[in-house]
Amino acid sequence: MRTRKLAALLAAAVTLVTAAPGAHAQPATSTPPTRPNSQPPPVDPGLRPPNAPAQEDVNYAKSVECIRSGTNNRRIENRPWGQMQLRLEEAHRFATGRDVKLAIIDTGVNADHPRLRGRVSPGGDYVETGEKGIRDCDGHGTGVAGVAAASRDDATGFVGAAPEAQVIAIRQTSKHYEYKDPAKVDNRPTAGKVGTLAQAIVVAVEQGAQVINISLTACAAPHEPSRQERELQAAIHWAVNDRDVVVVTAAGNIDPANGCEGQNDHEDVNDVRVVASPPWYADDVLSVASINQIGDVSSFSVWGPWVSVAAPGEGIVTLDPAGEGLTDANVDPSGKVTAIQGTSFAAPYVAGVATLVRERFPDLDARQVMDRIKATAQHPGNPDGRDRKVGYGMINPVAALTAELPSERPGAKPVAPEQVMTTLDPLNPPDRTPMIVALSGTGAGVGLLLLTLFIVHTVNRNRARRAAVPVKRSLI
Repeated sequence: MRTRKLAALLAAAVTLVTAAPGAHAQPATSTPPTRPNSQPPPVDPGLRPPNAPAQEDVNYAKSVECIRSGTNNRRIENRPWGQMQLRLEEAHRFATGRDVKLAIIDTGVNADHPRLRGRVSPGGDYVETGEKGIRDCDGHGTGVAGVAAASRDDATGFVGAAPEAQVIAIRQTSKHYEYKDPAKVDNRPTAGKVGTLAQAIVVAVEQGAQVINISLTACAAPHEPSRQERELQAAIHWAVNDRDVVVVTAAGNIDPANGCEGQNDHEDVNDVRVVASPPWYADDVLSVASINQIGDVSSFSVWGPWVSVAAPGEGIVTLDPAGEGLTDANVDPSGKVTAIQGTSFAAPYVAGVATLVRERFPDLDARQVMDRIKATAQHPGNPDGRDRKVGYGMINPVAALTAELPSERPGAKPVAPEQVMTTLDPLNPPDRTPMIVALSGTGAGVGLLLLTLFIVHTVNRNRARRAAVPVKRSLI
């Protein structure tokens, strides 16, 4: 039994990259790789799925009741630290994502939430065909959409990264649905598979998406990819290189229950313990790691040479998928409350910033947008400006919207992302009040000393003058 369970885990189930399982993947082949296990095989463009309407490939049935509100519409007073750290409101002086189409391929998006209302179009549904992607039983996709594109909540100051973007909602997976195969050959404990993820990318592109966010990750031990994984690779490659679309994906979370059993902490970056897909296809995606409030990579964030950049992925505040306000917690069917975190929610910050860049610089192609985001990130202190934990570092939206990059000048030769030194001020700068008080006291003391010296000098000078003037005596 234990052997069969391990084999099932290594089959790389696509997961919502929080703590919960997501969509189903097909078993990979066991052919030993002949290249470094950190690199995928060459792309086979012929494996790209054709454009076809989104629809469920089996008759899924709901197995778990839909999520409930985590906050019961109570107001969350403080703006999210990630929003403040990234200085999103300052970035919105330059762009808001207006008229740019951002596809969210996830568990669907609740289109009637007030912070998204009027900006969500039904992109399609691989779980319940008739719901067209604009229903979200899991809540995950709505939370992702909130980070990426929620409009400003004037009562709290909360705002998404691209608050005027047009959202294309595609439901590709759900852990609240299952399929029980009458032949007991293709039982699926959750809805979705890698093949439908590839199809969803094609559908999103054909509907005009300029940026695609995929907060879904398949983890497995190094292996030769299955046909469905090769289809996913081909779909991403086509989207970026043939159709000029930016594809953003979550780096994945360490989660033994879903295949991400180990961390890629080998000294040799070409030797990895776990492969994360789609991040594995690093040439064509922006793969996003999670950063915590003190600026460290999150303990759950999967490392890898494919990691592109990082963004806040802990202490998340986003849209309440079962209410009309905001939430900072998930509530499972048993009533258990957990904080919202994961590379799932770091990715939409980056997708939102890519949307802003596409508005501000409409002449940049997808690769130039990706390079601009990497070039203007806060680079780690490595000689080449990147590492396997956070890639090129924490994104800097203001710099991404304002920096002048030599590589974008007419006639410039294509180069790897250049290192532009950018900084984000500390979210909680050190309290300098004691220093100011001390310096004020010192300044006052120095001032009194100088005043005393001046008075003494003046008195002595006057005495010297009186001594030098002759005294006139009166005759009696």
